[in-house]
Amino acid sequence: MKRYATGVVMRRLALLLAATVTTPLPAQSLPPEIVVTGASLPQTPGDAAYDVATIDRSRLQGVASGRLEDVLRDVAGFAQFRRSDSRSAQPTSQGATLRGLGGNASSRALVTLDGVPFTDPFGGWVSYDAIDPERLGLVRVTRGGGTGAFGPGALAGTIELSSAGPNQLPPIWADAAYGSRNSVDAHAGASGTMGGGYGFLSASYARGDGFIPIIQQDRGPVDEPAPYRQFSLSGRAVFPVWGSSELQASGLLFTDHRTRGTPFQPNDTKGADASLRLVGHGPWGYEALAYVQMRGFSAGFASIDAARTTATQTLDQYSVPSTGLGGRIEVRPPTGEHIQLRLGADTRYVTGETDELYQYVASNPSNMRKAGGQELTVGGFAEASAEPLSGLTLTAGGRIDRWRIMDGFLHQSSFTSGPLASSREYPDRSGWRPTGRGGVAWKPGDGAISLRGAAYLGWRLPTLNELYRPYRVGNDSTVANAALSPERLRGVDVGADYDPLPNLHLAATLFTNRLNDAIGNVTIGGALRDTLCPGLAATGRCLQRQNLDAVNSKGVELDARLALGAWRLSASYAYTDAHVRSDTAIDGLHPAQTAKHSASATLGWAQRVADLSATLRYIGPQYEDDQNTETLKGAVTLDATALVPLTPGFAIELRGENVTNTRVEAGISGADIVERATPRTLWVGFRFGETRKGA
Repeated sequence: MKRYATGVVMRRLALLLAATVTTPLPAQSLPPEIVVTGASLPQTPGDAAYDVATIDRSRLQGVASGRLEDVLRDVAGFAQFRRSDSRSAQPTSQGATLRGLGGNASSRALVTLDGVPFTDPFGGWVSYDAIDPERLGLVRVTRGGGTGAFGPGALAGTIELSSAGPNQLPPIWADAAYGSRNSVDAHAGASGTMGGGYGFLSASYARGDGFIPIIQQDRGPVDEPAPYRQFSLSGRAVFPVWGSSELQASGLLFTDHRTRGTPFQPNDTKGADASLRLVGHGPWGYEALAYVQMRGFSAGFASIDAARTTATQTLDQYSVPSTGLGGRIEVRPPTGEHIQLRLGADTRYVTGETDELYQYVASNPSNMRKAGGQELTVGGFAEASAEPLSGLTLTAGGRIDRWRIMDGFLHQSSFTSGPLASSREYPDRSGWRPTGRGGVAWKPGDGAISLRGAAYLGWRLPTLNELYRPYRVGNDSTVANAALSPERLRGVDVGADYDPLPNLHLAATLFTNRLNDAIGNVTIGGALRDTLCPGLAATGRCLQRQNLDAVNSKGVELDARLALGAWRLSASYAYTDAHVRSDTAIDGLHPAQTAKHSASATLGWAQRVADLSATLRYIGPQYEDDQNTETLKGAVTLDATALVPLTPGFAIELRGENVTNTRVEAGISGADIVERATPRTLWVGFRFGETRKGA
C-alpha cells in the first residue's frame, strides 16, 4: 500500500514537472489587482528593542541541503538537540533552541508558521521536513525576548516562518535534483490570483538510500544504511472580505519515514494542519486566528550487543497520536502617531498518548503500555510601544496565563497476568503564571548607531512527551516523569546596531539568561537505576527527566551583512557560556548538547551568467551527557551551490553538502559508539520558474 501511494505521488509530481517544462511561463509578479498582502499585522516599533535576525527568500532558496533546519543555522546560536538533520535524526530529537538553553530535545524556542505554533502537540519537537523552504518568504528569529505577545513556549526566543507573498511567487515553479546515495529531491508549485486575492499550492518529495549513521571504526554487522522517504503538500488562499480586512486559509499534509541504521528502529510521522486567520489592516488593526494540528508518530527501539552483531527489539511505540487546538486574537486600537497598543488573548489545548509494546522475550513482547494526558493554557496580554522623542522608542508589556495538566495516566499490563501494579492515574495540576517584558531602543540623532536593551520573563509547560513517554537511544534509556514542573526564565539583553551604509549592517548583543526548573535528562545510578530501567545492559545509561534548579546562560552574539555589487556576505557568531545549577553532582557542569561556540558565514556572487554561494559553518565541542564525560568534537563544514541559467526561467543547479566530508559527531551511546551527521552529499538538478537573483 505504501509503495502504491508513493508511486502515485511520484507520477503526479512527474506530470507537473513535465507540464512546467513544456509550458514555459516566465517568472513574474502577479497582476496589480491583488488587494491583499497575506501578511500578519506589521511589526511594532517596540521590536527595535530586541535582538532580531532575518533570513530572506533568496537565502531560503539557496541553502545546499534544501532543508529548513540548515537555513536556521545561519543564525548562530540556533541549535537542535542533535546535530543531524531531518533525514537521519530521530524525529523526537529535533527541537529548536537558542542561547545555549538546551540539554533537552523539546523546543525552548517557539516556532510559528504564519502565526500558528508548529511544534509537535505531544513532544514539542519540530517536523522540519514538512516545511518546504520554497514556499516561504521570510524567516524572522528573535533571540530572547521572553513570552510577550507570542504566548507560552517562547523561552529562548521565537522563530517566525512567513509564507511567500503574492509578489514573491511565480505562476509555476519546479525543481528536481538527484544526489549521492540514490537520493531524490523535488519541489513543484503553482500560484494565481482569485478575485482580488491570491493562492498557491506546493508539493515536495524527498527520498534516499541513506548513509550508515555509526562511524566506520565502531560499526558491526548489525549496522546498515538509514533510508528516508518524505512528502509534503501545502496550500494557502488569501482573499479580501470587507474593507481592509482579509481572510487567510492555510493547510498542510505531510508524511515522514526514516530508519535509524539498525533493524527494529523505524520512525514514521504523519501530520495534517489547518488554520484560518482574519487580519484587519485598517485604523483598528486586528487578528483572529484558529488552528488545528493532528499528528501521528511511531518508533521502534533495539538493544545492540557489544560486538554489534545482534539487534534485539526492546520497545515498539506503535502509535503516538496527538492533537493540538488553539486560537489567538489581537487588537490594536488607534492611539495616535507615536503610541501603539496591543491587546489580546490566546489559548492552546493539546491531547495525546503513547501506545507501546515492551519487555521482549524471544522476539515477543511481554507487556503493553498506554500513557498520556491533556494540557490547556489560556492567557491574555497587553503591550505598548511609545516614541516620546525622535530616535527613542520605549516598550513594555505583560501577560497572565492559566495552565492545567489533566487526565494523566499510565496503564501497564502483562499479556499473561493482566494489569500491573505500576499502573496509575496522575492527579490534575494547575496554576497561574504572570510574565512581562520591557525594552528601550535609541538612535542618537541621524547617526548610524542604534542602541537597545531589554529585560524579559518567559515560561514553558513540560510536554506530554516529557511527562509520560519513555525513550531509548542505542543501549541508553530515558524515563519519563509525570511530576515535572513548568520552566521559568528571566533574561536581559543589551546590544548595538551599526548601519554606516545602506549595504552594510553590523550588530552585537550581550545577554544573560537564567532558566529555573530547567528540565534535563539526569543520569541515574545505584538501586534506583535498577528500578527505573530494569534489564538495561551494563554499558547503557539510565536517565530520567527531572527539574534542575536552573541553567544559567550568558554570552555574546555578532551578526554582519554586506552587499557590494554582485557580491554578498552574511556572517553570524555566538559565544555561549551555560552552566547547570543543582544540589547534585552535576552542579557547575555544562548542559548536554550545548556548544560554547557556533558560527556561520555565507559568501555569494550573483550575475546573469550564474549565482554562486559557499557557506562555512563551525560548531564547537559539546558534551553528550549531563555528567560531561563524553565529548562530541567540534566540526567545520563547507556547503556550496551553483545555479547556471540556460534560458529565462530555466537553470541547472549544482549543490554540495559537507563538501570536505567532515565528520560531524551527532551522538555517543553505550560503549562510546559514535553516530555521525550527514557526510558529503552532492546534487545535480534543474530549476524552472523562479531561479533566484542573478539567474
